[in-house]
This record gives sequence, structure tokens and C-alpha cells, in this order.
Amino acid sequence: MSYLTVEKKANIFKEFGGSEKNTGSVEAQIALLTERINSISSHLKQNKKDFSTHRGLMKMVGQRKRLLSYLSKTNLTGYRALLEKLGLRK
Repeated sequence: MSYLTVEKKANIFKEFGGSEKNTGSVEAQIALLTERINSISSHLKQNKKDFSTHRGLMKMVGQRKRLLSYLSKTNLTGYRALLEKLGLRK
């Protein structure tokens, strides 16, 4: 599994959160979870019986779903822009 490096995290926070220090913004958290979900999904394609990682993946997907729901209720235009930028809901 390719873990997120410090540089990769800083790049995600800079792109979606506005700055490298803005780690708490909802958009940055969703982008980080999406990156982790994609990484773990590729790991699970090779290791089909890794059930503990599968459980962690499901927890991350649920967390991202809750954050997306919150963002859609508070900032609908930002929500739509983020979905387009991340390529979710094709």
C-alpha cells in the first residue's frame, strides 16, 4: 500500500483547503479520505481476504458520506464543485 506522505497530504490540503495549514476544512478532509479510500481499494483488489482492512475501508466510506452530507446542507455550490473536482458520483 502506498501511504500518504507528508508532501502529498500538504498538497491535498493546499489544493482543497486553501492552505497547507487548513487541515480542518470539510473539503480538505473529504479529499484526504477519498485519496485514502482509493489507495485501500487498490490494496483490496490484490488481497481479497484482508477483512480487517475492508472494515476500515467501510468506516472511511461512511465518514466521507457523513461529511459530504454536511457539506451539501451547508454549502451546496461548494459540494457540487468538490464532487466535480474529485470525480465522485459519475
